[in-house]
Amino acid sequence: MFQTYQYPEFDYRQSEEQRTGTVKRHPMVVIGAGPIGLTAALDFAQRGIPTIVIDDNNTVSIGSRAVCYAKRPLEIWDRLGCGERMVDKGIKWKIGKVFFQDDLTYTFDLLPEDGHKIPAFINLQQYYLEEYMVEECEKSNLIDLRWKHKLINLTQIDDGVSLTVETPDGVFTMEADWVLACDGANSDTRKMVGAGFSGQFFQDRFLIADIIMKADFPTERWFWFDPPFHRGQSALLHKQCDDVWRLDFQLGWDSDPEEEKKPEKIIPRVKAMLGEDTEFELEWASVYQFACRRIDNFRYGRVLFAGDAAHQVSPFGARGANTGVQDIDNLAWKLKLVMDGEAPESLIDSYHEERAFAADDNLLNSTRSTDFITPKSEASRRFRDAVLDLSEVSDFAKPLVNSGRLSAPTPYVESSLNTADEDDFSGVMTPGTCCADAPIRVGGEDAWFLNQIGDGFALLVFGDDEAEDIESGNIKARVLRVGKDIDDADGLLADRYDGKPGTVYLIRPDQHVAARWRNFNDNKVQAAMKTAIGAA
Repeated sequence: MFQTYQYPEFDYRQSEEQRTGTVKRHPMVVIGAGPIGLTAALDFAQRGIPTIVIDDNNTVSIGSRAVCYAKRPLEIWDRLGCGERMVDKGIKWKIGKVFFQDDLTYTFDLLPEDGHKIPAFINLQQYYLEEYMVEECEKSNLIDLRWKHKLINLTQIDDGVSLTVETPDGVFTMEADWVLACDGANSDTRKMVGAGFSGQFFQDRFLIADIIMKADFPTERWFWFDPPFHRGQSALLHKQCDDVWRLDFQLGWDSDPEEEKKPEKIIPRVKAMLGEDTEFELEWASVYQFACRRIDNFRYGRVLFAGDAAHQVSPFGARGANTGVQDIDNLAWKLKLVMDGEAPESLIDSYHEERAFAADDNLLNSTRSTDFITPKSEASRRFRDAVLDLSEVSDFAKPLVNSGRLSAPTPYVESSLNTADEDDFSGVMTPGTCCADAPIRVGGEDAWFLNQIGDGFALLVFGDDEAEDIESGNIKARVLRVGKDIDDADGLLADRYDGKPGTVYLIRPDQHVAARWRNFNDNKVQAAMKTAIGAA
């Protein structure tokens, strides 16, 4: 027998406010203890915001569910103290292969260059991800995880929110300055505020089968169009930890979800794919449909939305949880500045501006992937099959093969928080882009650039020892001097940032570029800092 995951159960506890019947006001209440809600709790706590998390369950997610986590979310989790553990446990990969019928059509490398702490992707079952974050949350005295607490009503008041919560001991009321809804694609919170959630719903059905087996397949993502073992449809195979493998089969519009989930239907499909003699156990299975849609506004007064509660995409490209984590990365520092009175409340509106822009980009890519994988007409199918045939012999066709454009961060190129370039730069580190990592040395020890930025504003300065920390009001931008504070021995940092002598980058608290110049000027830095907090 194969070893299977043992699900933890977390204790329900009655809070003092519930026990005494006292309505208590909290700075932040997060709805939902999935990957996005737990990420929010960790980020808020790291910035000094006391946070209550309520969830109507008392364990981690059942089944592998989301399994593919990209470089940028892993960098965020690394900042929050649990990224290294995820990477150590997960299956690291960067190579993908696409097959058409019997032939290998296309191979891609998601991180062809060296010099990065975090891999391109890891595969890790969602239950491990949540378990690690729960354990990290429990270390903090600023996070209160409340299990078996279900939100049943929400009312906005003048400067906050009133929440009615149901527990095994009955119903009680609590208040919050701010509420963050991370309660999934079927968000009750979204319904309570009357938010719109529009987009495209797809009829195609897919089967996920997570199996446990010993196999010597490489740790790569394999995707098939019209394979011999599943004619006329698509299939996917990739590895998770503990010898768990994710298999994904396209089923078609007319399939019966309840029938397809039965082991007697799943096992023949798996054997057709892997061979009749392959030994395996079925760990978890699900039949799903999906939609590509988003909320009309990420903010409703003092109620904010993140993750699947704000946007829903197809699973092709691993964009769901990965983009939700980046929602939190964008929001947490802004909330902290507003709560501390260091930025106008209107800064919170830039959360919708930037993350709706990113959501629309993800929805576009997700829809294109879906249309390529599941063509809706005979003409579309002929086009797709022609692309796949040509990609075997012609390089120009390879980028057109779309088995799910893998998740990548969306630069906030049109953000009102950016300061436009006034000098010439090469490379991709434009204002609005998340910072690239690079190996460096600090105090004679090997280190990584992203780990040195911290969670406030920073000034990356190349070769100007006169540059000093800059203050704008009570907000400080800490200087990191390349050549003094940071040893760029390999030159990769300068290469990735086009760091000619004198170059200066202003970096936001979410490690995105806010502005850059070829020479240090304190007045320009202060002006850019005001722009970056919405106070220009």
